Amino acid sequence: MSLFRKIFGSSISSSDEEKEQENNGSFEKADLSTDEQFIFNFKKNGGKFLYCENFEEVKEQLENILEENDWYEKEVLCFDPSLFSLLKENKLPYEQVTRPTFLFSTCENLIAEEGSILFSSKQIKQHKPNELPANIIVLATTSQILEVKSDGLSAIKKKYERDYPTNITAIKYFEKVQEEDFTQYGSSPKNLYLLLLENL
Repeated sequence: MSLFRKIFGSSISSSDEEKEQENNGSFEKADLSTDEQFIFNFKKNGGKFLYCENFEEVKEQLENILEENDWYEKEVLCFDPSLFSLLKENKLPYEQVTRPTFLFSTCENLIAEEGSILFSSKQIKQHKPNELPANIIVLATTSQILEVKSDGLSAIKKKYERDYPTNITAIKYFEKVQEEDFTQYGSSPKNLYLLLLENL
């Protein structure tokens, strides 16, 4: 049984419920696996998380997102040829776009410690986060979840060996904060959906 099926598919036992009430909903970092820590922090940052057991569920969830936001036939910014077939299936224009409604992309890694998504020039070319559309749909796999950002940088180095990507950027904020927070200075919050495909 996968970790995510355990998280989403089982009910909380009475002893777990008592523990949760004692903790008043707070989580001890040591109690969470890397995957659980990522989900907790990602959702806390305002990200929308959709778990998919197989590629058919990815297609289904993508259609749900398009329908929910009325994004059918809207222009899409996409630099990853492996995603073009999904865009064609849904009749979404992605070539020579001038006013894209959303970015559809893969990513380098998912960083559990801060609930962020790590991109590079392989996914977003040389665009800065504030130059990307306000709406983003990311397709990632469970094997891409890493504990800290330095693990993500090491994974990039190992993956590309010589042809290192540039513009390595983490997007962390997925909704506008109510009050000004100096830690978010200079960031541009994104309405971000994560389609997380089980591959472990």
